[in-house]
Amino acid sequence: MTTTSESAEHPTPSSAARLLPGAPVAEAVLAETAAAAARLRDRGITPSLATILVGDDDASAGYIAIKQRQAAELGFASPHVHLPATVAQADLHRAIARFNTDPAVHGILVQYPVPGHLDYDAALLTIDPDKDVDGMHPLNMGRLAVGLPGPLPCTPAGIEALLAYHQIPVAGREVVILGRGATLGRPLAMLLAQKRPTANAAVTVVHTGVPDWPRYTRRADILVAAAGVPGIVRPEHVKPGAVVIGAGVRYEGRRLLPDVDEACAEVAGAITPRVGGVGPTTVAMLFRNAVRAAERANQ
Repeated sequence: MTTTSESAEHPTPSSAARLLPGAPVAEAVLAETAAAAARLRDRGITPSLATILVGDDDASAGYIAIKQRQAAELGFASPHVHLPATVAQADLHRAIARFNTDPAVHGILVQYPVPGHLDYDAALLTIDPDKDVDGMHPLNMGRLAVGLPGPLPCTPAGIEALLAYHQIPVAGREVVILGRGATLGRPLAMLLAQKRPTANAAVTVVHTGVPDWPRYTRRADILVAAAGVPGIVRPEHVKPGAVVIGAGVRYEGRRLLPDVDEACAEVAGAITPRVGGVGPTTVAMLFRNAVRAAERANQ
């Protein structure tokens, strides 16, 4: 760690804001996950993350390959089903049902997006909530809302872990989230408002439907950009010395377009890098959810 918690509590503007990379956070989470997986294997239980890919999208196939490589490194089983792009909804549900009923499978991931004729949300509803490693099943969102144990949405959980790893105080501070999406903005608000040393913040959720949204972001001690609008957060929208987390992105072909303009580093006290910020932590949280599901299933 290069800064103390005291300096993080009272950040000052810098022409070169402290970078908050996600890779070391992911490495720490994966090390804990590997240790938990080894303890399970010592009991004769191999943790398992099953994946389902529909169609032949190169990017989606690449994401599955990354997860399978990570599973092998952690000592996970990684059963996989590849369905044709023309598959019927009922056949997708049947593939999920097979993993639901297999006691050797602890986590299930349907790679998003799916072909346009399929209903991803309907498929999500058929996943056993205890095996939902994305943490996006409505039951798991309900668990999050009332503070019950269960798989957490991966990107929000990764953001909390990133702030904790880099010793950014959150408790009692003002967090503003620009973006209200079901996968990020809303669950992150619930997560960071919970009473926990790495959370317990005053959280405001604002969005592009609010004409004067910069009025809120300019007062944030911690600003999370999660709108999915390239370059929407500019230096004039950031409180000097604030912590800025870039979580929203859009792709133009293979080019990544983040929500946070790079010039914000001239105003912020700490900021995630354009590439390698929140992203690495999201995959790590998938496996943390899976190993915890295996632990719960074998208590």
